[in-house]
Amino acid sequence: MYNLIVARISKKNFEAVNNKDFDSILKQCDAKIHHRFGGNHALGGERHSREVLSRWFQRLGRLSPELKLTVKDIWVKGWPNDTTVIMRWTATDRDNPDGSPYRNHGVHIIRMKWFKVVDIDANEDSEAVAQSMKIKVDAGWEEAGLPPLTS
Repeated sequence: MYNLIVARISKKNFEAVNNKDFDSILKQCDAKIHHRFGGNHALGGERHSREVLSRWFQRLGRLSPELKLTVKDIWVKGWPNDTTVIMRWTATDRDNPDGSPYRNHGVHIIRMKWFKVVDIDANEDSEAVAQSMKIKVDAGWEEAGLPPLTS
């Protein structure tokens, strides 16, 4: 039963990203959350606090306003004091300025302790993200060319 509840919460959090409801996700994160998103681009890097993760989510919302994540599979392992969630997903975004479609896929590995998210390791095609950021920089989206937000 616990694993089913965690799977539902996790899927709901991906829907919150689609709806740009980042505050509801951040409320579930530990103050010292570790967040890793691969690549050397505006969305890449590692964060170690909820405050910087909040700034990262806001940047994600500005740079990918039409981002749509679709959860394909969810696996939950562990107990409330140490839970691992693995989510396989696909992503699309219709907002590349040159009209090209953005498609990606990946896996998130999420660790929780007592219903608080303590670690998010996002593993996606970072080259696809970097290419999308380059397209946006070339179209004048300055924020897409900024260095990663890190803490």
